[in-house]
Amino acid sequence: MLSAAGPVSGQALVPHTLQLDSAQLEQQGVSLAQEAAQLAQFQQYEVALSRARLATQLAPKNYQAWFLLGGLYLQTNEADKGIAALKQARSLKPDEPSILFAMGSAYFQQQKYSDAIASLQEGLKLKPNSPEALFDLGNAYYRLKKFPDAIAQYQKAVATDGKFWPAINNVGLIKYEQGDVEGAIKQWQAALAIEKDAAEPTLAIAAALYTKGDREQGLAMGEAAIRKDDRYADVEFLKDNLWGDRLLKDTQKLLETPRIKATLAQTQSQPDRTQSAP
Repeated sequence: MLSAAGPVSGQALVPHTLQLDSAQLEQQGVSLAQEAAQLAQFQQYEVALSRARLATQLAPKNYQAWFLLGGLYLQTNEADKGIAALKQARSLKPDEPSILFAMGSAYFQQQKYSDAIASLQEGLKLKPNSPEALFDLGNAYYRLKKFPDAIAQYQKAVATDGKFWPAINNVGLIKYEQGDVEGAIKQWQAALAIEKDAAEPTLAIAAALYTKGDREQGLAMGEAAIRKDDRYADVEFLKDNLWGDRLLKDTQKLLETPRIKATLAQTQSQPDRTQSAP
């Protein structure tokens, strides 16, 4: 029964406090990070970001959570936040090369190519045989127009992984800008020998052939490239993929032909078309 006595003067209700288990919280943070990584695989970046942010709060000493958060910020073009998260990851795990490689990508995204080179080189000291990092380093040198250095890194990437066709492709981009059209075509043909469905070297060869006067083969390959991935009909997309001024100019002539325009219109009218990776 309830006591009939009144409350004691000055008596206060003392609330029960929940004792939080730090180890349990950290495990929840790790689980959230894993969920975020899975969501990122399906390109659900915004939902993944919210989980990754919470993961770093629950597990602030887990470098992988910070690394994941940094990578997600890069995917959503928030390079400043990405670098901040990656720096936090590096403070927790200074000898992890993947963090330095990601920081290199972030600086590249910010067009801070010298900083990108420094981060990538530091990461490559820890893991020298990463074709992706060597390729990124080559791209940073390319942006600074240090073409011999760029080619050297691309060649190292291919020496590490003989099927790494994007590096072969980009050697072709440099050769074309330097006026070595035949050398460029050979590089793009070598890239296609590895990845026959690659739209980029297909279109590059098409533009080179069309400009040389082989109009029919140039148009045929141009149509094939656009059908593989119509993003390559966008000049801004080509610039993002490091196409130089000379190749852009020649490619625009090809893209402006009625035959290529008709192919592009037909391709874009297909709602279920698929695109290959850049």
